[in-house]
Amino acid sequence: MRVLFDISHPAHVHVFRHVMAALRKKGHDILVTSRRKEMELDLLQALGIEHQPLSALRGGMFGLLGELGVRNYRLRRIVRRWKPDVMAAVGGIFAAQVGFLTRTLALVFYDTENARVQNLLTYPLATRVIVPRCYSAWTPKHRTIRYDGYHELAYLRPGYFSADRDTALANGLAGDRRNFLMRLVSWQANHDVGERGISAPLLRHLIQRIAAQGQVIISAEAALPDDLERYRYRGAYEHIHHVIAFCDGYFGESATMASEACVLGIPAVYAALTGRGYTDEQEQRYGLVRNVRQLNQTTFDEALDWLFAQDRASNERRRAHLLADTCDVTAFMVETIEQIGTRAAGA
Repeated sequence: MRVLFDISHPAHVHVFRHVMAALRKKGHDILVTSRRKEMELDLLQALGIEHQPLSALRGGMFGLLGELGVRNYRLRRIVRRWKPDVMAAVGGIFAAQVGFLTRTLALVFYDTENARVQNLLTYPLATRVIVPRCYSAWTPKHRTIRYDGYHELAYLRPGYFSADRDTALANGLAGDRRNFLMRLVSWQANHDVGERGISAPLLRHLIQRIAAQGQVIISAEAALPDDLERYRYRGAYEHIHHVIAFCDGYFGESATMASEACVLGIPAVYAALTGRGYTDEQEQRYGLVRNVRQLNQTTFDEALDWLFAQDRASNERRRAHLLADTCDVTAFMVETIEQIGTRAAGA
């Protein structure tokens, strides 16, 4: 069986890395197409994953539409030449559209409800739309598969990831005090249209409060104000999960990183105008996430008070509940791709 993975975001490298390894071990052929976005190409290289870059992220609606045309054209050429039995992608707008045009099976794994335009252009064309049980937006009724878990469990569940303190220390963790990770995004993704981030005055207020508790580490997609640049994470991108695993808390604009912290047993505050079904479930079901929808000092201070009050023993119990309540997401993805793809390969 031939499987093409279309990867358009650095986080998707992590989602699929163990899936690709498992499929290769079973004798299936794998091809990876990539995108120049943030650290994606560096991450693929660091993990030793061969790939073919097809396009680069362009900001704004018109830039994204321009990239859509370019990438679809290039991906279609590869599909016609390599003839995959099935394509898999997170988000999957390129895979779904090219799959429809070339009559190639396209499996779309997704978890972001507010990517409304992208989903409208993707879901009707996908062979299957595969979402977590907590996904709350529309999906095509007879072509949807749900599972008990989150994307982040595909690479951070025990058995796939083991946190190493020495690696964390070598990549910026302070060994003599508490550590708190912040994440600031660039707001250039299609699901970021209409969103806005934390203002500079509020960011400085957050840092002042967090710095009084311990070390502040900022993972930022874009430039930081000059006076805050000293807080930037300077470790290797592929090792940031080791750092997260030994932090005392997370506060940021990235739902993915909030979920990463959560599944590692680290309390997380996700601050954004729009939410995610998975961070809502992680708050309501496990108590490991605090979702903040109003971006002001009062709500941030309340969230920080909650974050600082968390204790590791309670969080470990909550994490154990989460792990017992969810599936092996990597094994689920491998099984789903095999079940659907091998039927096409044998046709």
